Amino acid sequence: MKSRITAAPYLIWAMILIIVPLILVAIFAFTGTGGGFTIDNFKNALEYAPVIFNSIWLSIIATAICLVLAYPLAYAISRYSKSRQRTMVMLVMLPMWMNFLLRTYAWMTLLENNGLVNKFFGLFGLGPFEMINTQGAVVLGMVYNYLPFMILPLYSVMVKIDRSLVEAASDLGCSASDTMRHVILPLSMPGISTGIIMVFVPSVSTFVISRMLGGGSFMLIGDLIEMQFLGNAYNPNLGAAISMVLMLIILVSMAFTELFQNSEEKEGLLL
Repeated sequence: MKSRITAAPYLIWAMILIIVPLILVAIFAFTGTGGGFTIDNFKNALEYAPVIFNSIWLSIIATAICLVLAYPLAYAISRYSKSRQRTMVMLVMLPMWMNFLLRTYAWMTLLENNGLVNKFFGLFGLGPFEMINTQGAVVLGMVYNYLPFMILPLYSVMVKIDRSLVEAASDLGCSASDTMRHVILPLSMPGISTGIIMVFVPSVSTFVISRMLGGGSFMLIGDLIEMQFLGNAYNPNLGAAISMVLMLIILVSMAFTELFQNSEEKEGLLL
C-alpha cells in the first residue's frame, strides 16, 4: 500500500504526459474534419509509403553504421583501467554537451561546396564533390548525432563482462574470433538491442537533420508530421494518422530487436 502511494505522483505524471497525448493522437487519427469517425486518414497516409520506406531504410543504414563503429570502440573502452574509462566516456559524451542544431549546422559548413572538406580535397586537385543535400549527408548527420547512444549502452554492458570468462575461453583453446562470437557477443546482446532502439527511434523520426543536411530534397516521416501540424499543408488528422504509423514502426522494431536478442542469447548458451 505504501509503495502505491509513493508511486502515485509518477503514475499521474505519466498519465498526463504520455497516456493523455496518445489518446488525443488516436482521436485525431480516427476523426475527419467534420468530427466523425473515419479511417480515410490512414488511407491518405499510405500515399506517402515511399517516404515512410525511405525513412526506415536510411534509419537502418545509420543504425548499422553506428553499431559497426560503436561495438569495437565500446569494447576497447571497457578493457581500459577505471580512470581511462571515465576519460573516454567523457570524450564520447563531449559532443552531446553542444546544442543539437549547432552540431548539425557545423556539418552543413563542412559539407557545402565551398566547405572545409571540399577545400581539403581541392589541395589534391579533387572535387568539388556534391556532399550537401544528399542522402549520404542525412545518414552522416544521423550517425554523428546518435553514435553516443549506441556506444554508451554497449559500454555499460561490456564493462560488466567478467574478464575471467574471456581468459577461460582462451585457456580452453578458443581463438580471439571464437571468444568474441561465443562469449562476448551473447553477453553484450542487451547492450546491442538497447543501442539499436536508442539510435533507430530518433533516426526514423528526425526532421531537423533531413531538412538541414538534405536540403528538404529527402523528406522523412518527421518532415511529413511537421508539415501536417506546422506547415502550409495543415491537416492535424492526417498528421496524427502518420504519427500512429510511426509509433507502429517503432513498436515493431522494438519487438524484432527483442526477438533477435533472445534468439542470440539462446544460441550463445547452446554453443
